Amino acid sequence: MIRQIALCCTLSLLPVFAMGQSVGPASGEREITLSGSGGSDRNFDSGSFSISGDYGWYTNNNMLIGIRQSVQHQNIEDVNFRNDIWNGSTRGFVDWHFGDSAMRPFLGASLGAVYGDTIDTSAFGGLEVGLKYYVLPKTFIMGRAEYQWFFDDTDDINSSFDSGAWVYTVGMGYNF
Repeated sequence: MIRQIALCCTLSLLPVFAMGQSVGPASGEREITLSGSGGSDRNFDSGSFSISGDYGWYTNNNMLIGIRQSVQHQNIEDVNFRNDIWNGSTRGFVDWHFGDSAMRPFLGASLGAVYGDTIDTSAFGGLEVGLKYYVLPKTFIMGRAEYQWFFDDTDDINSSFDSGAWVYTVGMGYNF
């Protein structure tokens, strides 16, 4: 019985020991993140899901440059709507991370395109803020809020900022 208690206590302290190690990325490392969400009505007749993935490279310990792909699918059980809808977005991004502890806030910007069945293809810019928390030296959970505004040409960039949209993301990632 004492051995089992000692083993449980030792195993419960492993994350504490891991946090004593260096956490987060080093210059030149890569990062991959994955996030997703979904929902449906109570009978599972109509529903939607979305998935987003990031791939990036740390130019130094704080700056991450990468590409982000998001895909959304909706299946709507209604005669007035199309039944099977796909939309997506592809964008490049730059994020600046602050600090070197397990909790790392970041600010960033993105530029890309949105497209799909219910969207006229359009360019968009985005500003983002987020937080990564390293649960292991190279593995983290992440939350991000991104404000995106859409434009068809450079003349629309300034005038379309007020009619943007918020995108919220929660996911997990790994540095390698």
